Amino acid sequence: MTQTAVEQPVISPSPKGKGHHKGLYVLFFTEMWERFGYYLMIGIFFLYLVDPAANGGKGLDTTKAADLVGSYIALVYLSPFLGGLMADRYLGYRRAVILGGFLLAAGYFCLAVPGDMAMYVALGLIIIGNGFFKPNIGTILGNIYNREDLRAKKDVAYNIFYMGVNIGAFICNFVAAYLRNHYGWGHAFAAAGVGMLIGLVIFSTNQKVIASGDIRKEPSPDDMPIGKIVSLVFVPAIIAATLGYFMQDILGHTLFHTRSNDAFMFACVPIIIFYIRLYTTSKKHEDKRGLGALLAFFAVAIVFWVIYNQNSTGLTIWADQYTDRGMSTTVEEAAKPLGMLQTVTTEPHAVTQVDEHFRAVTDASGKTLETQGPDPYFQNLPKDQWPKEGKMRLISTEIFQSINPFFIVAFSLMVVGLFGWLAKRGKEPTTPVKIAMGIFLAGASSLLMVVAASMTNVYLDKSSMAWLFGTYAVFTVGEILVSPIGLSMVSKLSPPRVTALMMGGWYLVNAIAGKVAGLMATFWDEFIDKKLYFLILVISAAVAGVVMLMISKWIAQVVKEKTGSY
Repeated sequence: MTQTAVEQPVISPSPKGKGHHKGLYVLFFTEMWERFGYYLMIGIFFLYLVDPAANGGKGLDTTKAADLVGSYIALVYLSPFLGGLMADRYLGYRRAVILGGFLLAAGYFCLAVPGDMAMYVALGLIIIGNGFFKPNIGTILGNIYNREDLRAKKDVAYNIFYMGVNIGAFICNFVAAYLRNHYGWGHAFAAAGVGMLIGLVIFSTNQKVIASGDIRKEPSPDDMPIGKIVSLVFVPAIIAATLGYFMQDILGHTLFHTRSNDAFMFACVPIIIFYIRLYTTSKKHEDKRGLGALLAFFAVAIVFWVIYNQNSTGLTIWADQYTDRGMSTTVEEAAKPLGMLQTVTTEPHAVTQVDEHFRAVTDASGKTLETQGPDPYFQNLPKDQWPKEGKMRLISTEIFQSINPFFIVAFSLMVVGLFGWLAKRGKEPTTPVKIAMGIFLAGASSLLMVVAASMTNVYLDKSSMAWLFGTYAVFTVGEILVSPIGLSMVSKLSPPRVTALMMGGWYLVNAIAGKVAGLMATFWDEFIDKKLYFLILVISAAVAGVVMLMISKWIAQVVKEKTGSY
């Protein structure tokens, strides 16, 4: 599911006029290749962590893998807060993008190196690199289209830019599948680095074209110094995270299932308090209303992004272990040249020891036990369905993550047309109502998974691939309604003096949601009835959608007061 951290306005039809700034196409291809690398890595990371060591993976159980993936997603979305501020105050946007791109490429190449130390160094490089790259390439595009003669084309420019994101996200999974199936995990991760280097070459060789977008605002007395931000936000967060990490030693047990979950949740407390204080200490009535509306939007949006991040956690587990990924002979022959097929074997090798409900078995110290067994795919498949030759060719799990970007490209024009048709009749919903609709659709996508889990005894059989296609299709429509609005709402509702900080707040929403998605997945083995896992998401989305509808008139009125439109 392809979120891009740029100010994405609501999708709307093209304005009259010809031609776009050449910088749009430079940024389009730069972002396309960067997103190629990012979504390639995130698409296979969980699979790499749970893959048995005999296949070149890390051989972790579901809980540990989900914990690591959740932590990674959380930090990836948290780092742009500081990276955006550094670019805004010191580096400049082009230099920040180049620095971030090199760090990202280095991180992907480092992931190709065996060993736990190399993996953790790689994750650190990617997290920091993303912080410099992610917020600033979108800022350059926004600055270019703030020019008076281009302002009318800004919405369409972002729509074109967003298509680049989804093209990169679509093709990367096929490349990942081909390389990891034919050459191993390291080659797949290295391909992400190659993609980022291609994007850097495109960006670096067209500096003159995009120079007009590297415009930093003059420092204002109202700007909060970075030193104060560090003392009020980062230092308390580090102290709280440290306390959370050692909570198990203090209480004798964790509060959120793992040490890293405890550390992250504790770290969020002082950051959330900081944003509440921005609201309570605001002296201007107009600023206070804007901040209040924005914080309410943030609180509701967390649920949507938790469902969004199931793509890298719960839905990946479902696709990998509970979905029938077998194909007819005709389809298999067509897929073979594309490298979409992975081989699973019934031959015994070291795998995580699980009970009859796929729960990882641990000893008294909490260490995960290993046993000799077949590929995990066969654990819920009766032996009379095992292949006689001992091997089976299946569609690679990561291919399912290309469904969402495909649907985004396919559905976007239909959504544009629908709202254009409604606008002509004066019936187009306000932006907050569209957000509520998107949250309800996200809940409906999880409801499909509830039905899928109800109709299949996943401990004895596999679920049809059609359920995942349907889930992604429904969610994609919701994503089109919500994702392009987030940072646009921030820019509309934030007081100018704290816009950068509120952008950081939007990233915090995504970070918390990513960690909660990972936290949920660490309990995957505890959910004997898998439909309960997805039912939690359905109920949460229903509540969040109702709350959004209840406050939609208020938020729409605040937006109108500040911008003159809904």
